[in-house]
Amino acid sequence: MKSKLVIYLAFLGLIGLFTSCEKDGDKVVMLTDPVAPVLQTLPDLTLERSKGSETLIFAGTPVDPGFQASATYFLEACATGNNFKDAVILYSGVKNDEIKITVSDLNGLLLKKFPADQVSSVDFRIRAVLVVDAGTGAVGTSANPLEYTSEVKTANVTLYGLPRLELVNSGRIQKIESALGDGNYFGFVKLDVSMPFTLKDPDANITYGISGTGLGVNGTPITPPSNGWFKMNASTQALTYSFDPYMIGLVGSATPNGWDTPDQKMDYDPATGSWSITIDLIVGEIKFRLNDGWAWNLGGTPDNLVHNGANVAIPEAGNYTITMTITNETQGSETGTCVIVKN
Repeated sequence: MKSKLVIYLAFLGLIGLFTSCEKDGDKVVMLTDPVAPVLQTLPDLTLERSKGSETLIFAGTPVDPGFQASATYFLEACATGNNFKDAVILYSGVKNDEIKITVSDLNGLLLKKFPADQVSSVDFRIRAVLVVDAGTGAVGTSANPLEYTSEVKTANVTLYGLPRLELVNSGRIQKIESALGDGNYFGFVKLDVSMPFTLKDPDANITYGISGTGLGVNGTPITPPSNGWFKMNASTQALTYSFDPYMIGLVGSATPNGWDTPDQKMDYDPATGSWSITIDLIVGEIKFRLNDGWAWNLGGTPDNLVHNGANVAIPEAGNYTITMTITNETQGSETGTCVIVKN
């Protein structure tokens, strides 16, 4: 009889333990008086090309939900009053006390949404995404994270237009730009080996092509090394140019080739700085990766893609449009966000 009583009491204790854990979990989810992050100060946002290499600092404070949790911070900008419906992500990472970005990088990002050489009113905020644990799907987990945003700060922003080289006869309207205006140009370009092209400076009305092993004024058209997307660099000072393959693709059990190569290649939109694809998918999972390899890959949740993150679920078969924005392209610490829409 005594042993039965001990077993019964132990059983009641386990019930109490599970009930307590559930209540504790509720306390984590039902936060009381969480302290949102604060965007404390904005730098001078009258941007000048001559200061392109200088570093700007956005100062903030961290989120405090009342419990220990990892957080990813996003510095976002949108047109004043737009309520961040079409926001530009200027930064994502774990640090928010001093968010640093160069003048040229900030100018390039904001040019995707705002005009050059005139004053624009822009709203800024810090958004914190918290992940308490993983695997359960409850609020606060990686599948359903908690979010807190700072109060909005508004500032007048003046951007500078970028000098450019246009790719003439490349099969599409595209260009590479000089963020510092120093004769060094960069951009993502889609090339076709059957369409050799020249580079035209429309401001100076000068055309560059191949001369010897580099560039020369009125040189012969440049033949691409292969088909696809590339990072292209060119210097009108050193008269050099180079191509690096840069093809973002979908891979995974939901895609036509599964986890095998070749990946389903996405297209780049320079106006938004995003990569997109419309594709038929089956029930399964996807990830994003660069040049059909795993050294650079993104997974996780649509609003928080990270290096080596979890596979992204596709719960229903159908035709999808997927748009992905890279917020940090550095290999090993790459981050991004994506929007998955079933058509």
